[in-house]
Amino acid sequence: MRALLLPVKDLRNAKTRLIGVLTPEERFSLAETMLADTVRAVQGVRRADRIFVITNYEPAMQLAEENGWEILREEWQISESHSVDAASKLCEHRGVSGLLRLPLDLPLIQSADIDELLAVECRAPSLVIVPSRDGTGTNAMLRTPPTLFPSHFGNGSFAKHLAEAENSQAQVIVRRNVRLEMDVDDEADLRALLEHDLSATETGRWLHASGVAARFLPNIEEESLRQPRRSRRGYSRWRANHGRGIRRRGLSK
Repeated sequence: MRALLLPVKDLRNAKTRLIGVLTPEERFSLAETMLADTVRAVQGVRRADRIFVITNYEPAMQLAEENGWEILREEWQISESHSVDAASKLCEHRGVSGLLRLPLDLPLIQSADIDELLAVECRAPSLVIVPSRDGTGTNAMLRTPPTLFPSHFGNGSFAKHLAEAENSQAQVIVRRNVRLEMDVDDEADLRALLEHDLSATETGRWLHASGVAARFLPNIEEESLRQPRRSRRGYSRWRANHGRGIRRRGLSK
């Protein structure tokens, strides 16, 4: 049985790396619209046998209840890694053999992106992982079994998760997907997001209606001339050192 896990923090405390770029109200609205885009994508998923939401944020619990998703209620939130690992233990105890963790700041995500990961064939122990666009973070992670190794979300998490998988003698499958790699943590991410077609997203509609897009759009071309694009150095370095035996699937377009 494969399941989907959505860890949701209190959105009033979200996107702290955008302090100084967005007001508290704007950071909350950005997080809220990205959550709406994620919920829309998850509603269309066909390959998840069960969907879990771990949170202590009441609006997220209400969303989960409205969609018939299972709620794992937290008393407090220490970190995303702590939340995901606690949920993984509960899910495994409930019969889940493979658990896909997704973050909530992927405004371009589509239902098919999630189904493609859940459809990857691999036996335990195994890891299917999607890095962030710069190759250093972890944007999606499917572990079989769910408690295969502890989580290390944050700076450098991609390399840490690969190292844990290798120590567990797990099969590793790295997937690249532009939509799944496009998360929004800081100003550079926000500028990169605005280069995409956001017309079909709640996030895009809010960015333009709020005037946030207008503050950044005039500077995107100038900024791109002055600064190179963020590299995928973390992923490339790992591939060079550990790439043998890794099955790499095609890039979703």
